[in-house]
Amino acid sequence: MVFRQKGVLRLKSEKDCFGILEKVFPLGEAGLREITPSCFECPEKTACLRTALESREGLSFRAEIMDRSPAEGVWDRLKRWSYRKELSRRVRAREGNRR
Repeated sequence: MVFRQKGVLRLKSEKDCFGILEKVFPLGEAGLREITPSCFECPEKTACLRTALESREGLSFRAEIMDRSPAEGVWDRLKRWSYRKELSRRVRAREGNRR
């Protein structure tokens, strides 16, 4: 059985934490994101993390990573601009699907 929760399609058999970035990939003590120990043993960890990174929070996390990395030269700036544009398109598409 498939249902929608917080804009994400989920299977009925999935756990409550499935695809929620703050539960499966929270900020650690050093300010870096870490996978929780319980996720290492979960058989759905790969699909769960992918779903979390495709959520609105995951896309904003990817944008934060882009902001941290330096862009050297014109080519890097163009690649960075293109990637950020793709992320903003994905966010807008997710918001459009909710309406």
